[in-house]
Amino acid sequence: MTVTIKGDGLTIADIAAVSRGEKVEITKDSKVIGRVHASRDRMFEAIQDGQQIYGVTTLYGGMANHYVPADRINELQTVAMWHHKVATGPRIPVPDIRAAMLLRANTLLKGVSAIRLEVIERLVTFLNAGVSPHAYQRGSIGASGDLQPLSYIGATILGFDPAWKCDIDGKEVDSHTALAQLGLKPLTPEAKEGLSLSNGTAASTGIAANAVARAGDVLALSLGVHALVAQALLATSQSFHPEIQKLKPHPGQIWIAAEMMKLIEGSKLIRDEAAGKRGHREGKLVQDRYALRCLPQYMGPIADGLALAGRQIEVEANSANDNPLIDPDTGEVFHTGNFLAQYTGVAMDNQRYQLAMLIKHIDVQIALLVTPEFSYGLSPSLVGNTENGLFVGLKSLQIACNGIAPLVHFYGRSMTDLYPTHAEQYNQNINSQAMNAANLARDQVELCEHYLANALVFCVQAVELRAKLVDNTYDATGVLSPGTKSLYLAARKAAGAGAPDGKRPLHYNDTEGFIQPKVEGILAAVRDGTLLKTIQKTRDAFDRLG
Repeated sequence: MTVTIKGDGLTIADIAAVSRGEKVEITKDSKVIGRVHASRDRMFEAIQDGQQIYGVTTLYGGMANHYVPADRINELQTVAMWHHKVATGPRIPVPDIRAAMLLRANTLLKGVSAIRLEVIERLVTFLNAGVSPHAYQRGSIGASGDLQPLSYIGATILGFDPAWKCDIDGKEVDSHTALAQLGLKPLTPEAKEGLSLSNGTAASTGIAANAVARAGDVLALSLGVHALVAQALLATSQSFHPEIQKLKPHPGQIWIAAEMMKLIEGSKLIRDEAAGKRGHREGKLVQDRYALRCLPQYMGPIADGLALAGRQIEVEANSANDNPLIDPDTGEVFHTGNFLAQYTGVAMDNQRYQLAMLIKHIDVQIALLVTPEFSYGLSPSLVGNTENGLFVGLKSLQIACNGIAPLVHFYGRSMTDLYPTHAEQYNQNINSQAMNAANLARDQVELCEHYLANALVFCVQAVELRAKLVDNTYDATGVLSPGTKSLYLAARKAAGAGAPDGKRPLHYNDTEGFIQPKVEGILAAVRDGTLLKTIQKTRDAFDRLG
């Protein structure tokens, strides 16, 4: 696919696609291109009229009372990016760099940033050639935008100096070498262009957009996990009945219940208590425990919260967020605060909180699966070979889960309320901490994916043990719902166990092999999209909710 950018309409899916390597093109719409040129023309008219324009005829931030003579305006734009060459820490991953470049090009096409089209085209050229500038995770407070990482990107595409580096096909080269390979020469920034490239929210928002896309995958896969758990625990479908949700009509709750009903429909393990049928377990609890019965009520706010975060990031990705902005129609110069990445920071704080709650819920479900008092006949810790007498099954894997879940929760704490108030001569005295919030979101999503891989080992083992109890075979395909059968088979295959043969569950003898490769195989299948394909309808439905 090729993603067309025009300053508006860019989606999370578009950003994720370009992050993975898809091509980009600039719209051919003459109105869009005309605005880009007009904004630049209007700025030069303002300069000639003697207007004072922040960062163009003045220095920056708390030094904006220092004025710049006309013959040094271009030099100032070089300084705009040079003075930010202070970042340290881990490199921003290539997919996130690509997202940042895409968002910067898209926002500049809104036609209010007074930048040459040629400069915007360089961002697209780098993207399409797979050239990724080096930028770093530490250094941006998301106040006057992501000045440091965007300066690294901007200085690289302009070719300021060989000191700026980039990757081409995984090989590190300097910016001048990269330009030569692309058939380009170093380009000197003109009035406003240093600010146009560096002053904005594209870096933190690009990272956030990729985290949003992966969070949607996590949510969809988590519902697959819940549907497998529900079947292993002989749950009732009544908890997801639409009439219940109509009486508490939050959008997320209604959506969660509907998706769960689709996922478990047709299962031989689910108790159907709808329409007056009597399916409750005689002598047992007449209703499921909260983790199952309250699943729509608990997961609904999570779905709503993740959807809200996604909407906020999409709006930010299509916003004009540098300063100043020059209206191409009237020539008015707006000195603004659109560079404050507060929406990005708050969205990522919210997303991390919601994912922490999501993992906590699955952790509770696993605890039910491994505890005989609550599992309705499953072996303790889901031991496969119970005749041995010494085996303890997935006991240690649950401990591993208990090590990941608190860390996910730790990453779920807020970041945007931790800002220092004295940054940059007290000029940036409120700041969003969006870069930190977004980097934490990426790291947390990776933890969630790892946790889901562990959870799916439990799920495969549990449904196979249940199949043995009700169908006298460890092959669970005969008892599972159509909506979860493919996830079960794909997870089993990813774990290295191949197709079920009915004679042994996923994990039988504790001493016959490591559990580690099973988790690693499933984790790889989570991250490469193999498992997501089995539950794509749920993932697509979440996009519609968002």
